[in-house]
Amino acid sequence: MSRLIVVSNRVSVAKGRGAAGAQGGLAVAMSAALHRRGGIWFGWSGNETEHFTGQLTMERANGFTTATIDLEPHDIEEYYNGYANRTLWPLFHYRIDLAEYENEFGRGYERVNEQFAKSLVPLVEPDDIVWVQDYHFLPLGERLRARGVRNRIGLFLHIPWPPTRLLVSLPHHERLVRAMLHYDVVGFQSREWLESFLHYCRKELGAEVDEDSGRVRYDGHEVIARAFPIGIDHAEFMALGETDIAQRSQQRLSDSARQRTIAIAVDRLDYSKGLPERIDALDRLFASHEDMVNQLLFVQIAPPSREDVLTYQQIRATLEQKTGQFNGAHSDVDLVPIRYVNRGFGRAELFGFYRAAKVGLVTPLRDGINLVAKEYVAAQDPDDPGVLVLSRFAGAAEQLTDALLVNPHDGGEVARAIWTAMAMPLAERKSRWEKLYAVVRDADVLGWADDFLGELAAA
Repeated sequence: MSRLIVVSNRVSVAKGRGAAGAQGGLAVAMSAALHRRGGIWFGWSGNETEHFTGQLTMERANGFTTATIDLEPHDIEEYYNGYANRTLWPLFHYRIDLAEYENEFGRGYERVNEQFAKSLVPLVEPDDIVWVQDYHFLPLGERLRARGVRNRIGLFLHIPWPPTRLLVSLPHHERLVRAMLHYDVVGFQSREWLESFLHYCRKELGAEVDEDSGRVRYDGHEVIARAFPIGIDHAEFMALGETDIAQRSQQRLSDSARQRTIAIAVDRLDYSKGLPERIDALDRLFASHEDMVNQLLFVQIAPPSREDVLTYQQIRATLEQKTGQFNGAHSDVDLVPIRYVNRGFGRAELFGFYRAAKVGLVTPLRDGINLVAKEYVAAQDPDDPGVLVLSRFAGAAEQLTDALLVNPHDGGEVARAIWTAMAMPLAERKSRWEKLYAVVRDADVLGWADDFLGELAAA
């Protein structure tokens, strides 16, 4: 079996399936794939160095090797805080109003991709398969090809791909997409993001595009583009539900609700997640129904991220202000309707919180897939499951069609969906949950990795 080399911005090794502290998403999938195949996980260490040398720090864990490099402070500012998180991230989430186009950001992004390629090439053996993760490294495949790497190289994009009319606002957008066509396989989270990519290739590049097979031919290159929606590690996550941590967390939240229905949302603190819009929807709900403070407790868990970026500081301030105003208007002397928690929790604790909640609110304005939706479904009690309220604009909505699908921009629609979820009869809750759970169980993260790597091996 060919050795696997994974490339991502950061290296985050999962501690083991079923462990209470195990990480989710990328860490679980990459660790499992590398453990089975053997190989290397390569990325940025998270540390700074005064002068970039490309020196690798190598460690052995879980049957594979991690290899990391340090970056200079100006590289981190321009490549990571700049182009990745202040240019590509907002644009790819349809927030063209927040995207910053600075030449220094673009140059830093190209420079770091070249540094990654230079450091990675000595590690690549002839039969290796290289799997590049996410928007940080769109041009990396081209840089590896320029250095003589002829191995199979794939790219998976974990975030949305914007419509052509938005992407063309990016300076040098053609150069970025042309670079992506040096990969053998490019994967997307949903059919919608795939179709946007194929439309761009056909319309802006004049590439030959076969919509049925996803083959794109351009300038002597051929790439296969396909949708590979990621899942959770179902077995690992369900094992967390058997732990004392999960059961104590469920009991703790249930007891504190004082017989109110619990609605929960778990989001990284990001403007793409629709957090202020969610508070506005709750405000409509409380205005439309009497005595809601005695009926509903909403728990919003929102750990901070990218705190060096101004727009993230602003979204935190906005959410804190809205939450405070809401509680001031709707609280009773002994009841607060919103609990806003600005920190993260372990996944075993989250399992318990999910099971305690009879409504799961996953209402991003735009999201690549959103695994919280799938975790919420997996954590429910089969005999008394909760109801998932899910944004139509999350990639997961293509699979989880038996959720209550909503437009997160329409506060009235979201409010009505929450009310419907609270009042839904048990028989309907069970029927919806059983269909959702079958999707989550059968399309897990390990199958996702196998599907992508199988396509790449055949390329």
